[in-house]
Amino acid sequence: MLTIQTFTFNALQENTYVVYDELKNGFIVDPGCYDSEEQDALEQFIISSDIRLQAVINTHGHIDHVLGNYFVTSRWNIPLWGFKKDEDTLRSVQVYAPSYGFHGYQEKLFDSYLTLEQPFVVGSMSWDIVWVPGHAPGHIALINKTAQCCISGDVLFKESIGRPDLPGGHLPTLLNSIRTSLFTLPDSVTIYPGHGPTTTIGYEKKFNPFLQ
Repeated sequence: MLTIQTFTFNALQENTYVVYDELKNGFIVDPGCYDSEEQDALEQFIISSDIRLQAVINTHGHIDHVLGNYFVTSRWNIPLWGFKKDEDTLRSVQVYAPSYGFHGYQEKLFDSYLTLEQPFVVGSMSWDIVWVPGHAPGHIALINKTAQCCISGDVLFKESIGRPDLPGGHLPTLLNSIRTSLFTLPDSVTIYPGHGPTTTIGYEKKFNPFLQ
C-alpha cells in the first residue's frame, strides 16, 4: 500500500508529491517549494508523518518543478534523480530563474540517473519509468502498476496537456507520448499531474479535447 500527499507550491501552482509506503519509506517528486513558508509546510508534514525520505525525483527540469531541489536534498541528505536527456533543461534554470522572479534559486543538479530498463524502487514500492517527451526533451512519468497510479508531471492534465511551446517542446511528440505511453494504461489508472487536480486515464480518453 502506498500514500501520495499533494502540496501545491510557488507562484506557478505546481504539484509536489510526497510518496510513501506502509512502513513510511518515501520519496519526493518535483519539489516546488520556494519560500520558507512552503519549505516549513513540507518539512513539518514529513516530520509529523515520520516518513523516511530516501530520494527526490524530477519528472523534468522546468523551474517550477525544481525550486526545492536544493532544500530537500540538503535537509534530508538524499540524492536527486532525473533522466539524463533532461539534464540541460535543469541546468538552464540557473540562467532564467531571475526573469521569473525567483532570485533566490539555488541550483542542484542530478546525482543519479533514472533508466527505462530498471524500475525505481523505494521500500515496497516499484515504479516503472517511462520516457514521455514533448513538453521537455527528457520528461518522464512514473507508473505504479500495483497501485494503479501514474505521476505524469506536465504531460497530461485534467482535460488538458502540457505546453509544447517551451524550448525542447513539440506538440506531435507530446500527443504521441500520451497516446503510446499513457493511454495504453488501464482506464482505472489515476493520474497525478504536475498542475491541477487528479484525473484518470479513462476520463481523459473521453473528455480531453486535445486527444479526441
